[in-house]
Amino acid sequence: MNREREKWGSKIGVILAVAGSAVGLGNFLVFPGRVVENGGGAFMIPYFIAFILIGIPLAWIEWSMGRWGGRQGHGSGPGILNAVTQKPYAKYLGSIGVMGPLLIFFLYVYLESWILAYIWYSLTGVLSEAAQNNTTGELFSRFISHEKSIGPIPASLFFFGLTFLINFAVIYFGIRRGIEKTVKVLMPLLLFLGIALVLKVLTLENLSEGLAFMWNPDFSKLRDTKVWFDATSQVFFTTSVGIGAILTYASYVRKDQDIALSSLTANSTNVFIEVIVGGTIVIVPAVICLGAIQAQEVTTGGIFSLGFITMPMLFQEMGPTVSWVVQLTWFVLLFIGGVTSSISILQPGLSFIEDELNLQRKKAISLLGVITLFFSLLIIAGGDTAINEADILGFQLALLVFGAVEAVLFAWVLGGKKGWQEIQKGADIGIPQIYRHIITWITPTFILVLLFFWAYDGGMEHLLMRTIDQTSTIELLGGFEMKEGHFILLLRGLFIALFAGINGAIFYAFQRKDA
Repeated sequence: MNREREKWGSKIGVILAVAGSAVGLGNFLVFPGRVVENGGGAFMIPYFIAFILIGIPLAWIEWSMGRWGGRQGHGSGPGILNAVTQKPYAKYLGSIGVMGPLLIFFLYVYLESWILAYIWYSLTGVLSEAAQNNTTGELFSRFISHEKSIGPIPASLFFFGLTFLINFAVIYFGIRRGIEKTVKVLMPLLLFLGIALVLKVLTLENLSEGLAFMWNPDFSKLRDTKVWFDATSQVFFTTSVGIGAILTYASYVRKDQDIALSSLTANSTNVFIEVIVGGTIVIVPAVICLGAIQAQEVTTGGIFSLGFITMPMLFQEMGPTVSWVVQLTWFVLLFIGGVTSSISILQPGLSFIEDELNLQRKKAISLLGVITLFFSLLIIAGGDTAINEADILGFQLALLVFGAVEAVLFAWVLGGKKGWQEIQKGADIGIPQIYRHIITWITPTFILVLLFFWAYDGGMEHLLMRTIDQTSTIELLGGFEMKEGHFILLLRGLFIALFAGINGAIFYAFQRKDA
């Protein structure tokens, strides 16, 4: 490498960054929605089992592989997996760790921009008025269908552009001056706002009803495989494993710096925020105000109906002044979580361009910006169809596949003994020996079973387009119409072209290094 790679300025900086990567929309929207949808307390049992068997060990795997690759100048999946395994094919498997986070970012930054818009609607009183008139659903529908505007510009595009610029402004300044400084401010603020909202929720009448729904399990529901699949998927998503972001962040730690305690601290922080903060803020008032059955019915409309339509109406029950403050705090909390996650999702792609293609930061930022802007606008243009496609390919398939690749390579190719030694190097805590066996056998097997179940439970049907109505037509942004099946094929074709381009760049980069 011709340039010296950055390092984190402090141990707390990397812990907050990794925790921030994990803390996001999944904590405050997806998790509460899944708990309510799956009947409350019963969901928490497989959730914590999956956290112990997948979340903790896979995070240790990613931290150790990332630190190992960083010692050799690599900060993304291709270089890290190649360095760790010394297998020529591993770098191409690592391309999933570049493509996956890009797929997620294309959609995530757009969803994040919705929250920024709702901060504006909260400040201007638009959302409070809609909540009073029971028209929050209409407001949300008009916003995502680009009918709301700011001057001549659709509000959805205006706030998307602003959110996009905020993300790139942070990563432009690098690891220390950009990401580390940002998370040191935002993560404590997020925790403060979250606890403030929790304390407010704890003052509600009939509090015991909401808490009982969340913590008293109906054990009969554990016979439902969907509860187990949803809980395990949530752990995968919420701990930020399988994305590639932890790999990249860990590549910037010093060669003998502790990763065992740092990983556990970041993971525990995330679970606390998700379960105690996110769960209490959303689930408890929803069950108190709507009742368990109606709260479950709300989730059938999608997780975003809970966060953007139902929650503002529930806050309205607290009185005009208090509801305005709580409503604004809620969306600021969501946006902070979104930003700390999205900047981490960008970093694998940026590190790949900088480390493997050896481009300077300005050029790397420009290239990454053009790619992500193009595909994000394509997602926006495609509406619900594109959002669903990006969700399935990025948040589900890529995440599971790359998690399986990491676990199998670490446990079965590198070998459990070498991997275990790497995890323990510089460790500030003693890791129970049982985790050596969990990492070697249970974690990779668990993930492979989860991937198989995903394919069996509709994933493969979607990939083969058997769930698509070939006669249906969608209206794209701008009023253009297109067959839904044709649009999905176009979108997949462009995704495949990008994936091929990434692998071509990997081939070029490693050929040049070997020359």
